[in-house]
Amino acid sequence: MTDLDQLKTDALTRIEDAPDAAALEALRIEFLGKQGSISGLMKTLGKMSPEDRQVQGPLLNGLRTAAADAIAARKEVLEDAELEARLATEGLDLTLPAPAMPSGSVHPVSQVMDELAEIFADLGFSVATGPEIEDDWHNFTALNMAETHPARAMHDTFYFPDHDSDGHRMLLRTHTSPVQIRSMVDVVAKNSGGAPIRIIAPGRVYRSDSDATHTPMFHQVEGLVIDRDIHLGHLKWTLETFLKAFFERDDIALRLRPSYFPFTEPSVEVDVGWQDVKGRRVLGGDGDAPGHGWMELLGSGMVNRRVLEFAGLDADEWQGFAFGVGVDRLAMLKYGMDDLRAFFDGDGRWLDHYGFSPFDQPTLSAGVGAKA
Repeated sequence: MTDLDQLKTDALTRIEDAPDAAALEALRIEFLGKQGSISGLMKTLGKMSPEDRQVQGPLLNGLRTAAADAIAARKEVLEDAELEARLATEGLDLTLPAPAMPSGSVHPVSQVMDELAEIFADLGFSVATGPEIEDDWHNFTALNMAETHPARAMHDTFYFPDHDSDGHRMLLRTHTSPVQIRSMVDVVAKNSGGAPIRIIAPGRVYRSDSDATHTPMFHQVEGLVIDRDIHLGHLKWTLETFLKAFFERDDIALRLRPSYFPFTEPSVEVDVGWQDVKGRRVLGGDGDAPGHGWMELLGSGMVNRRVLEFAGLDADEWQGFAFGVGVDRLAMLKYGMDDLRAFFDGDGRWLDHYGFSPFDQPTLSAGVGAKA
């Protein structure tokens, strides 16, 4: 009993007098380490008789607890003293520039999406969205795409094992056109027969394709206008106005060529005039002018009567036009990228070069593509 009291007094005194953290750690090892004096006494409990263990056990546990508590308390005191000393001697020079901090950037696709929304909002369009996992009716049938259409083939489309209510396999949407169908159906349901529609449908789409200008997942924006007495002149004006605002050039020239799409009739491919400027393809100018050319940019046309009827609209009363263009391609043409695959590699250096500041919010007054 006297030896334990003496050991306790000696341990607590030395712990209390420990001058620094290193000395305190040495005392912890001396008393509570595997070979420490208190740890050694704890090991003797197993050799004692039950009667002696009943007496000595609480005393030794109390000794160990008191030493551990004293070490923890002294450690806190030493750490507080060290912090106070650092605060008293160290200073911060507020005249020095702040260290560079890593910052994120807005992906060009996200930036172009915002630019498109800003431009079309000024033209009276709203943004519509829909599911990326679609059923056969919305993705194909309601868009007048026959059972034999190539887009329904396995090599061109990503299918799921799940089936819709008609027994067709579900799929990742191949375009944002199903959003147009859903919007028309919703308008018919809410307005008993239809009403004017002006929407754009931006979003991710999926096709089994991959090279320098195609990826299995890419972004598309489609536009739809449904109203009375709509004609191709309205479509051409809308596209000219949109492209002039997007590329921030007044000399954008369009050429409309007859084409075929199952969901529009008549259908037109839209070409844009361009010229080579220091090895970069820049849109602008008449494609027939010397040194210029025409580039196919997007597809469009008047909404097919069958599509209107599938959506529940009276094709004799309502007409409309639709168009679609790749968002990634618009970004490549405007900001000078040459490989679509780099958009999705996640290379921080690429994003540092082509990314936008979160403060580069596109506005028509400041320029939708203005960068800080």
